[in-house]
Parts: sequence; structure tokens; C-alpha cells
Amino acid sequence: MKKLWKVKIVFFIIASIIAMAAIVMWTWNWLVPELFHGPLINFYQAIGLMLLSRILFRGFHGMGGRGNYIRNLGQWKEGWNKMNPEQREKMRELWKKRCGGFSCKEEKKDNDSI
Repeated sequence: MKKLWKVKIVFFIIASIIAMAAIVMWTWNWLVPELFHGPLINFYQAIGLMLLSRILFRGFHGMGGRGNYIRNLGQWKEGWNKMNPEQREKMRELWKKRCGGFSCKEEKKDNDSI
């Protein structure tokens, strides 16, 4: 079941990249030559343009960069330390439900200590 799910995810990612590259290529070839007398681009150049845009506008990190991740991690730890044992157990149960078939880091720590 997990293997099929992973195959679907990989297929979806590849299909999304192909669709986005096609949209970039068609939009570029529709607007740029007409407006700016620029060149037409092919599919692979559109993929390169998407990659370049990602690097220039978002950098090499995720949505907020590493700073937001570290700041949020500190807030999470502070909240965790303020919880009583009953609240922590409720949170662990919630994580188990959300993780489904995957193992959470907290579960791994609990299983290692047993």
C-alpha cells in the first residue's frame, strides 16, 4: 500500500513539473516575442527558467528559510515544556493519528527507550 502511494506521489510530482514547464513555455512563447521581440524557448529551456526563478526568488531553503524553522522549533519546545504529562500524552496520540502508517520522531524515541 505504501509503495503504491509513493509511486503515485512520484508520478504526481513529475506530472506537475511537466505541466508547469509547459505552461511557462507556452506563456513565454505567447508574450515575450510579441511584447519584447525576444526568442522562443523550448520545453527544456522552460524547465531551466523555472529552476532559475526558484533559485533567484526563493533561495535554496524552504518557504521561510532556515531562520523561521529554527524560531518555530524554539517556540514548539517552549510550549512542550509548559505542558503537563496528561497534555503531552494527548499530543502524542494526536501525532500518532496524523502520522498514520509513518513513524513519528517521538514514537521512535519512545520505542528506543523500551
